Amino acid sequence: MRSVLQHLAWAVSMIYGAVPVFWFLVHPLVGFWRRQKRSPYWVLVPAQLATIAVGLILTWPWRQEMLYDTPYAWIVALPFFGTAVYIFRHVRGHFTNQQLVGRNELSPERFEQRLVISGLHARVRHPIYGAHFLMLLGWTVGSGLLVCYAMVGFSLVAGTIMITLEERELEQRFGDQWREYKRRVPAFLPLGSAPEEPGSSEDPRAL
Repeated sequence: MRSVLQHLAWAVSMIYGAVPVFWFLVHPLVGFWRRQKRSPYWVLVPAQLATIAVGLILTWPWRQEMLYDTPYAWIVALPFFGTAVYIFRHVRGHFTNQQLVGRNELSPERFEQRLVISGLHARVRHPIYGAHFLMLLGWTVGSGLLVCYAMVGFSLVAGTIMITLEERELEQRFGDQWREYKRRVPAFLPLGSAPEEPGSSEDPRAL
């Protein structure tokens, strides 16, 4: 059973490792994708799958390299899993799947543009990014795999770049409105965050 979990953790870490590739294919090139007649997902989905496959191939020799091997690590990992699941469940009513995969940005004429500031987004600016990282951290802590820890480091670097670029664009788009939201609501830890302000204009880019 532990071997199955460790192999699953390895595969999951490669899936999460491919997320930044999808992000950088969508966000910086959004103008290009909007000009295309065909759906960009004919390119984006295969590219995502190819990235996962390449990651699995490259890390295959180290898939069983472990920093530690104890079943108790999965107990330590439970709070990370639980918190991630809680976040995912509580953002579903406020953040749609279309927003999650970038359809609102790629097809603004078809999907409503809105800044999600309700639900958990009223407490933290990036709950989905946080949930993904906690889920990866849970698999990493539980498995003890070296590859998974490497992907945690990669996710921290890539995620910092993604969030920095995304918030810069949101500030350019919304100006003082975004800066006020950013001032009131912390990025990840809900410490003293103010309640949402109803009636604000919205855009789907705040993950």
